[in-house]
Amino acid sequence: MRAYARSIAACILAASGVLSLGVACAADLVILASQGAAPGVRALAAEFEHASGHRVTVVQPDDATLERRSGDGTADLVTGNAGVLAELVSDGKVVASTVAPFVLAGLGVSVRAGAPQPDISTVESYVRALRAAESIGYSGGCSGTHVAEGIAELGLTEELASKTTRTTGGPVTAYLARGDFELGIQQTNIMVNVPGSDYVGPVPGELNKPCQTNVGLLVASSEPEAAREMIRYMLSPQAAPVLRETHVEPFAP
Repeated sequence: MRAYARSIAACILAASGVLSLGVACAADLVILASQGAAPGVRALAAEFEHASGHRVTVVQPDDATLERRSGDGTADLVTGNAGVLAELVSDGKVVASTVAPFVLAGLGVSVRAGAPQPDISTVESYVRALRAAESIGYSGGCSGTHVAEGIAELGLTEELASKTTRTTGGPVTAYLARGDFELGIQQTNIMVNVPGSDYVGPVPGELNKPCQTNVGLLVASSEPEAAREMIRYMLSPQAAPVLRETHVEPFAP
């Protein structure tokens, strides 16, 4: 954080003519943040703005917006799972050397607001909750893949198939709030404290396979130096407590 403060002081000196070279002043950064990473990215952006003087806008794009803005120069950084970042690198839209994992998000269970909350404290009680639920929903993304793998490990895929919905857009909590299903499973960080739903707790034991999110610099960024500074902050020890407050864990190699 002290380094960021020094950079702002240097920027002021540069503006007054005391310094003339090698100083990056306040930039306007745009981060295209995936749904699963957005809460943590927003929290980090606020801290980074305060410390660095740069302005940061976090956008959670749909597929079409991601396709357009990842290459048109209107964004600087992008977050997503490893497959998404690899594809963007392959398409020439992300600088390969900048791609780095920065966060892990575990799985959690929620119910509609006010509904009875099942016991999911152990694998055995989680199995009972899945069997007892009249309907179950989970996403089609990374978290949904891991939920499905866990259900398969339990030998429940066929048993639960007729009452299971795979969501296709928006967070699982939105479906819960509408009453589309009784029990929802997705990344904890996008389920806690969401109106219309009540968070029950984490998926137990080894069934809780976290989703990794990576960050990378967009080739078309108009502020690459400030964007690289943001990446360094996202990977720094200072970012860890900020991320944990959003119910995720910083990635540890």
